[in-house]
Order: sequence, then C-alpha cells, then structure tokens
Amino acid sequence: MAMTVTPLTPDFCARITGINITLPLNDAEFAGFRAAFDRWSVLILPGQPLDDASQIAFSENFGPLESTRSVNPAAGTPFARQSNLDIKTGAVIPADDRRMAYQKANMLWHSDSTFKAVPSLCSVLSARQVPAVGGATKFASTRAAYAELDEAVCLRLDTAVVEHDFSYSRGLAGFEFTADETAQFPPVRHRLVRVNANNGRKSVLIGAHAKSIVGWKAEESRAMLDDLLVCAARHSYSHDWRQGDVVIWDNQAAVHRATPYDSVRHRRLMQRTTISSRNEAYAQ
Repeated sequence: MAMTVTPLTPDFCARITGINITLPLNDAEFAGFRAAFDRWSVLILPGQPLDDASQIAFSENFGPLESTRSVNPAAGTPFARQSNLDIKTGAVIPADDRRMAYQKANMLWHSDSTFKAVPSLCSVLSARQVPAVGGATKFASTRAAYAELDEAVCLRLDTAVVEHDFSYSRGLAGFEFTADETAQFPPVRHRLVRVNANNGRKSVLIGAHAKSIVGWKAEESRAMLDDLLVCAARHSYSHDWRQGDVVIWDNQAAVHRATPYDSVRHRRLMQRTTISSRNEAYAQ
C-alpha cells in the first residue's frame, strides 16, 4: 500500500496510513514521511505497535536521540516515560507520589526540551497501555499562531529571544526541583521565531518553559507569550489514544498538553523518544 495522508484540521495535523513504521523504512519511504511531517507538524499513526527497539530505530530516521535526564523514571535512556506505573514493578504509583506530581506540568501547553541548550526537533510517542477513559493529548499549531500576527508584530518578534527555564515551568504546576536537580537545567535562550528550512514556514517556540522575552518588560513579555499561546490554541486537535497508536510532532511548530485521567483506577504507559535538532537548520 502507498502511504496515505489524511488532514485532520485545515491548518495542521494529519493521519498517516499505508506505511508500517514497526519495520525499517527505505530512503524513499522516509522522504515521503518527512515531507508530510514538515507540512502537517503532527502526524497520527494508528495501529503501529512499537516496542522499545523498533521505536528507537524509527526515531533515528529523524536524527540523533536525546538522552532523558532529571526526575523522569527512565532517566539515562532514550525514553521519557509518561506513566502511572512503577518502572521496576509495574504497580500503580500512588497519586501522592512525587513521580506523579512531576507529571502534572505535562498538562500545561509546552514544547519538549526547549529548556535545553539545543532544543528538540520532534517527539515520537507510542501508546503501550491506555486508560479506558481520559488521558487524551491535545496539540496546537504555533505555525498557525505566527500566521495570525500582523506585520508590525512579526517584525518585532522575528528578532526576539526567549529565556526557557525548566524549574520555572515545573513550578507553575506546584512541583519543586531539589538544588541538585535545578543545577542540571540552567536557563537557556532561543530565538522565538523558527524557520523550517525545508519549506520556509515560520513558527514560534513557546509554551510553559518559555519564561520571558529577553529585554522586554516583565508584564509586556508575559502578555505576549500568553497571547501567542491563545492564538495557537485556536488551531488545535485532541487525540484520544488507542493502544498501538503512535504520534510524531514537530516541537518547533507545535505545542501539546496532556489531559487528566483516573490514575488510581486505570493503567497508562506512554513511551516517548525525543530527537535533537542539532543536525537541523531549525537549530539556533
């Protein structure tokens, strides 16, 4: 079967069928897949039961993988584990456990790894176990947000630099890092406006990690970053997961957020690989 791309919104996000990413892709297959990724920013692939090895192999088509650090239970591996299940025992983690508190910030609009010196290109998330109710993931287009801006605002933002801070974003959800954890992630700065070198389309690098626009007054900076998120949220898609689903999204052109589920009654295990942008023209 040939790969089929079905748009899910007018602006971004498409369903991909007719391709099997559990097996190695040849150059032509991945070239078509990458073109769809650059065009639609978020790709939904149903019925792709990846295991850890096949997820790593598929993800490496996009570039070098990040290694997870800090509080995530899968730290030291290529995976960021999003789950209420203990990584060693498989038992449900108590709701008041620090590991669950850490995940609350995932419910804020964010883009993965903008708090790192080299931000990520994209993330690959595979659904290994899903709750019967709840636990959807929402996506919003920061490319569509930029397209809404008038020319005067675009000219101002095109040269803007934003400070991203992991401790700041986790603090928004009431989670506090220890001093040692904070030291792993000092604040970093990135250009706000990103340009996809493959199609020239612009987007904005925003979300919960984006603390402030450098050189702007605090109130003005916060208002602009919040307004950009509001613009992005007008162009959104909510994905209700089924076991075996895989979603790939462009962290330079989209934000996402988790939604609640009953973590006491239901089991959920999502495995995420994150690809660095260091080999991409996106990297600033």
